[in-house]
Amino acid sequence: MTALPPQALAQPRWGIGLPLWPLKGLLRPAQLLLSAPCFLYLAALTAMLLRHPDVRFYQIDRIAFGLLVAGVAARAVVLRQKLFVFERASWPMLGLVLVTLASVAGQRFDQETWSLLASKFIVPFAMFHLAGLVFTDEKRLRQFEIFSLVVLGYLAFTSIAFLLGVHALIFPRFILDPNLGAHAERARGPLLQAVANGVSLNLLGLLALHSYRRARTSGIGTALLLAAMPLAILASMTRAVWLSFAGTLLALTLVSRQSRRRMYLGASVAAAAALMLVLSSDQLGCAIAERLRENKAVEFRQAVYAGGWEMFLQRPLTGWGFHQMPDELPRHVMEYGEDKVLYPHNTYLELLAEQGILGFGLYAWLTWELWRLGRGAVPRGEEDGFLNQHFHRLWPIMLAVYWINAAVVVMSYQFVNALLFTMAGMLAAQRRRAEVCAC
Repeated sequence: MTALPPQALAQPRWGIGLPLWPLKGLLRPAQLLLSAPCFLYLAALTAMLLRHPDVRFYQIDRIAFGLLVAGVAARAVVLRQKLFVFERASWPMLGLVLVTLASVAGQRFDQETWSLLASKFIVPFAMFHLAGLVFTDEKRLRQFEIFSLVVLGYLAFTSIAFLLGVHALIFPRFILDPNLGAHAERARGPLLQAVANGVSLNLLGLLALHSYRRARTSGIGTALLLAAMPLAILASMTRAVWLSFAGTLLALTLVSRQSRRRMYLGASVAAAAALMLVLSSDQLGCAIAERLRENKAVEFRQAVYAGGWEMFLQRPLTGWGFHQMPDELPRHVMEYGEDKVLYPHNTYLELLAEQGILGFGLYAWLTWELWRLGRGAVPRGEEDGFLNQHFHRLWPIMLAVYWINAAVVVMSYQFVNALLFTMAGMLAAQRRRAEVCAC
């Protein structure tokens, strides 16, 4: 047999007379996707934060999500990892998706309906399972922690700039467009809704406090970020956000150990002092006082809730179908019948009216499983990591922030849902590691 010349070995060929370098060039993007799953994940979260459904930007959030799923799936195949691990929380998630898909299958195609289905169920549930494959070590958890601090700084800066009227510093500019989203007169951030912005600030603020406790970031920088939280929350001009933030401070004081209670009490006093200083401004003080006295929104919600409850009583088992409430609700709320569409402003009422007792029961089961994740053990070697015991104590508070605000809005905000279910997926993966260590 004739030996191959050295040149043939030095330059492998593909096919007949064709070098391999074009194929390598084509595979380079795929190699980058496989080697940087954490980057893909955080890029997808960023796209979900900065791209509101009303903003036409080539569906960049869907593209980022698709790349994330493809990259993580391909990486799992290459590394021979189990791509889909069923958790206890996976069953109610799957049930909700199937019930919703069955409801949508009988309707005519509507882009808004499918977008809401993805934001409420498909995307957050996918992120729950993807998080367990991506954030597998402390280095990647640390990257998520830094990402959370950066996003908190951005949202707090944007909210305070809006409160002070420095609109030139607000980015992206569509935040200021009164024709997009809701609450154009409030600090609503890129989510274009004041409650969603407030929930994001509250959740990320808890993560910043966790980072400060672990001394993993600059103490002064994180302290300044936490000090800006009261002003950023105030800028939302939303009573539900104010109450949930006050409840968060109270919960931190109650669940903390004795040595930490004084710190949280001092932080609460400092926050109150800062608010009093801000309220000394006549213009801002009048705006807040007017917001506190406003009853029109309360009366509107009472009427909408009564109409939504009537819808549920008419079809208690199967409901009216996914995303049917906005068009159907005006027929049950006569005093606001002139509006073309009405929204329930309550996640739980919407579930009851649209999905019936079955859908609401699955959601209640899901909330129970999410709460149980915080009761899992911390594996050996992770006692000082991101998902330590302090994070586990914060988890019920994070859930309470989400659930309380879900009673005043429909949680259809993709970034908020993805953020919460990402942390839930991290805890689920940690529980699996703890079970392996215990064996």
